[in-house]
Amino acid sequence: MTRTLITGGLVVTASDELHADVLIEHGRVIALAAPGSQQWTADLVIDASQKYVIPGGVDAHTHMEMPFGGTFASDTFETGTRAAAWGGTTTIVDFAVQTKGEALQAGLDSWHAKADGKCAIDYAFHMIMSDVNESTLREMPRLVEHGVTSFKLFMAYPGVFYSDDGQILRAMQKAADVGGLIMMHAENGIAIDVLVEQALARGETDPRHHGEVRKALLEAEATHRAIQLARVAGAPLYVVHVSAEEAVAEIAAARDRGLPVFGETCPQYLFLSTDNLAEPEFEGAKYVCSTPLRPKEHQAALWRGLRTNDLQVVSTDHCPFCFTGQKDLGLGDFSRIPNGLPGVENRMDLLHQAVVDGHISRRRWIEIACATPARMFGLYPRKGTIAPGADADVVIYDPHSVQTLSAETHHMNVDYSAYQGKTVTGQVETVLSRGEVVIDRGKYVGRAGHGTFVPRTTCQYLG
Repeated sequence: MTRTLITGGLVVTASDELHADVLIEHGRVIALAAPGSQQWTADLVIDASQKYVIPGGVDAHTHMEMPFGGTFASDTFETGTRAAAWGGTTTIVDFAVQTKGEALQAGLDSWHAKADGKCAIDYAFHMIMSDVNESTLREMPRLVEHGVTSFKLFMAYPGVFYSDDGQILRAMQKAADVGGLIMMHAENGIAIDVLVEQALARGETDPRHHGEVRKALLEAEATHRAIQLARVAGAPLYVVHVSAEEAVAEIAAARDRGLPVFGETCPQYLFLSTDNLAEPEFEGAKYVCSTPLRPKEHQAALWRGLRTNDLQVVSTDHCPFCFTGQKDLGLGDFSRIPNGLPGVENRMDLLHQAVVDGHISRRRWIEIACATPARMFGLYPRKGTIAPGADADVVIYDPHSVQTLSAETHHMNVDYSAYQGKTVTGQVETVLSRGEVVIDRGKYVGRAGHGTFVPRTTCQYLG
């Protein structure tokens, strides 16, 4: 194993910014010291002068090879984790899917088979529970013991992933017993289906109507209901992909009461809006995701939530579908457009742009993109920081480089960019995963199979 020394950079973590040399051996950080203060020798020396040295990103919400609407997300674990590495993310937590009628373990085994030997970076799994019953509830403790400590439920998608309030309550009660964390897709799917049916009957078939029927109030109502069910169950709650100001307010109110309620948002809600959904010639289909994009005025509430810690994490919900051959399944019927956007490669850069724009600080950038997702999902301090003993997941980041995001230059396996033509300041230069260089000054030198499955402990924000 190569002994590596990173010199001359500004080390930025969630808690500190300091000029330091970083020594790496056997895949882990073994020491930090003031620049030049130690006479360390190394097989590889990386000069990070004028650059940031940051922890590898932890994207706690991805969907590689996700089945949806008769098709599959276009990124495999091989292509998706390679793209993540290009974007400075060194750990993903993907969602294993339980199919109705099968055991949780069968769904988990299927996702292990998809990922094993394919990943460029480390990975872990959440478990989607789409069939909550006595048998699957009995499986939850065993999954927690084996490092799958979070379970996603859906208040949306009746007939596919939907759980009713009774099923949700039972799963929350079991999670509370075994130390698991319930993740909630909070939208009132029953009401949304009525609005979809009514819109289509009126001839409203374009992509923009996807956002209009999935109303912000129905996200807020479901968020409120999920919080109250969690209170009854005595369970913590993590609300995924929060997009609406009204939903942020529900989470903030719960946190003000001291409840263990957490919120995640995504770059698409911070940088895109219903203006994108309304793009002509079916172009809006590129931006169909759920929860949907909101009018621009919601963005201020999301940024405020990130600054006040009412929202703690920014993940991507990376679930790409090609515009040609997948998104166009919904031509003439917005309800048939596969829901999802590409973004695993763009998150760290977009959030650095938020630093440049003054929305968040450098340390908050690392906190919401690296440290907090690692803590939230039982990976810290192995992941999410640069400290002695941590995995050497390290990114050399050039804060001055200017780049234009584009499908022509990205590495995700999808034929469009949700941020096509957007200019951002900051770019990944070199990436190490467990001490192994996977991106070397803008060149991919990694390999499928380097990434390993990482069992997780329980949420580190809970006593």
